[in-house]
Amino acid sequence: MANFSKSNVPRFSVEVYQNEFLPEGGRDVSAIVTVTATGGGTTGRLPLVSVGPRDAAARQRGASAAVAVMVDCSGSMDYPPTKLRHAREATAAAIDTLRDGVAFTVIAGTHKAAEVYPGGGRLARADAATRAAAKDALRALRAGGGTAIGEWLRLADRLLHTQDAALRHGILLTDGRNEHESPDALRASLDACAGRFTCDARGVGTDWEVKEVTAIASALLGTADIVANPSELAEDFQRMMESAMGKEVADVALRIWTPLGTDVTFVKQVAPTVEDLTQRRADAGPRSGDYPTGSWGDESRDYHVAVRVPAADVGQEMLAARVALVLPSPDGTPPRPLAQGLVRAVWTADLAASTSMNPQVAHYTGQAELAQVIQQGLDARKSGDWDGATAKLGRAVQLAAASGNAETAKLLSKVVDVVDAVTGTVRLKAKVADADEMTLETRSTKTVRVKK
Repeated sequence: MANFSKSNVPRFSVEVYQNEFLPEGGRDVSAIVTVTATGGGTTGRLPLVSVGPRDAAARQRGASAAVAVMVDCSGSMDYPPTKLRHAREATAAAIDTLRDGVAFTVIAGTHKAAEVYPGGGRLARADAATRAAAKDALRALRAGGGTAIGEWLRLADRLLHTQDAALRHGILLTDGRNEHESPDALRASLDACAGRFTCDARGVGTDWEVKEVTAIASALLGTADIVANPSELAEDFQRMMESAMGKEVADVALRIWTPLGTDVTFVKQVAPTVEDLTQRRADAGPRSGDYPTGSWGDESRDYHVAVRVPAADVGQEMLAARVALVLPSPDGTPPRPLAQGLVRAVWTADLAASTSMNPQVAHYTGQAELAQVIQQGLDARKSGDWDGATAKLGRAVQLAAASGNAETAKLLSKVVDVVDAVTGTVRLKAKVADADEMTLETRSTKTVRVKK
């Protein structure tokens, strides 16, 4: 393990867990890389309203930031009318949670995007006066029109980049499907915004499309979730904004160097959620590639790195990969690693050593499969393939039980009747509430860490 510190950023550390032993001629090496950042400030929760000097000081901590809150104001937000009222209250809660000095804007989203506050193609600086003015402006929000989420994101991108901020973040709320924009148009907007700001996406109610919302969060390295009951929006928005305000550094990349003849098979974030980063590689010099990880505060994440090395004889060993955390350098000079770890390969004739799977690697391999079979099972259920759905969701129940993922097991139990969790024997429920099915699908990628 190695770690380095740098002014104005958290201290990062890297730990590598693997079984480095391969049989003669073996080529595939897997490792779990645990990245931990400390000093980012997300361990403390700021109050909704500043009530004293200590709270005011807390608001001043942290990196410069710009935030855009995108609120769905399409016609469906008026059914029932309380939905838009709860969205206003949630946006107000997010505004109250902003640190002093953070630049922010509120956007109303329909089949087009409109600035709600402050307007004029600019952002406001958070203080008591601008918070009050922004909350007053929310009263003008009215439901009407369609849904074109790509337009909301593009406006947020333009506004956020009027600021020279270290961190740029969005919060997006929708209650319906993206019906007034083609899938290709939304994909183009996500591609245009990727790497320019991060975004948490929420679906309220049960009339929105899970794959659309999760695709937004995935592309923009944020979180996705369902808020089935609109009355719970304010608490969720407060939580999201507190997390955003605790971030200290953006654009951190996982840089992987491999020696000649070695290829990266895949790179996945596996905790706290599963996110495949393999196709997001950006070349970073000879035999090096950067994989985006987004913004960091006080937190720890796990990554599964798999490489394929040249075959070798018993007794040989090699450095299979070097994994480092890097920040882009503002002056264009090569970035100094914030932390790094080494992945090794050692060829042995010891069959027990070469066939043993590292516990962390085994655990997260199962967690990645769990996320996959839940999605496959729910897709099969929607298409009427009940046998396929039963098999996949049964496997999911088995994996959740074996890994101790109690939260996912609880969500699965609302979709299937569990006969035997150990063997994965289940029966599909004849009737499942939309909210329960959507919650399972939205949260299917959430993982638990390996049992120590």
